[in-house]
Amino acid sequence: MPSARRLRLLLVAVMAVVITTLFFTSKMRQNTVQDTRTIQDFYHKTMNAIDHHPVGQKAADSPDTVIEPHIKDKDGDGTVDEDDIQLAREMSERLRAAEQKAKDLANKKAPLKPDHPDEVVGVGSSADGQHPKSPEALQNKENDESRSEGSVVDTEVDEAMDRILKKSPIIIFSKSYCPYSKRAKAILLTKYTIDPPPYVVELDEHPLGAKLQAKLGRMTGRKTVPNIMVNYKSVGGSDEVADLHQRKTLVDKFKSLTSNRVVMKERFDSASDDS
Repeated sequence: MPSARRLRLLLVAVMAVVITTLFFTSKMRQNTVQDTRTIQDFYHKTMNAIDHHPVGQKAADSPDTVIEPHIKDKDGDGTVDEDDIQLAREMSERLRAAEQKAKDLANKKAPLKPDHPDEVVGVGSSADGQHPKSPEALQNKENDESRSEGSVVDTEVDEAMDRILKKSPIIIFSKSYCPYSKRAKAILLTKYTIDPPPYVVELDEHPLGAKLQAKLGRMTGRKTVPNIMVNYKSVGGSDEVADLHQRKTLVDKFKSLTSNRVVMKERFDSASDDS
């Protein structure tokens, strides 16, 4: 059995070894960089790596076929294969067809029409230098449009007047309610026989009556009715016809204006002349 002195020496040696070991391990821990990462850091780094993974992956049963990452296992067989790719393509085509059909229906209900060039100011690549039209320019445009519309109406009135004047050598422009017109018609239609007979135009009953009367005013200088036209010339109204009748010169006047193309004579069995 060892003596007490040896036991003390052994105990001192063991303590020295323990102290030395603790000293050196403490130095090593101080020089080592501590890893402060946590489980959350590991999770976020893993998700970032997945997000930045190169686009496209290979199908399980076709190593050479690259598929898009958005294609899912649509047939439920556990792998993304050619069947899933085909299903994805068919679905995409159906979506495109439905979208195009919706656009076509919308265009049919409200077709797109380009604006008139006059209404497009400062739009597009040629906008530089364009300026809104001035009030004078807009007024001139309205006047031009008005003249254009007026020219159409004038043409219609001119054609109507030409047709009327060709009806007979003698035309009586009248109004059905006008007493002066009634007087002139009574003289010409009841006191004389005229061949071809005069053609009577009741301006108050004609659809273009007001415009025809205005045109007569420009043609003859006479704006009132009746207006008696003989061979495209006005001989006046009720007073002029009555005066020629009283002086017995009405037949000669009308025949001279028509170059005797009218057969005309007075009816002597008529009632007394109107004053």
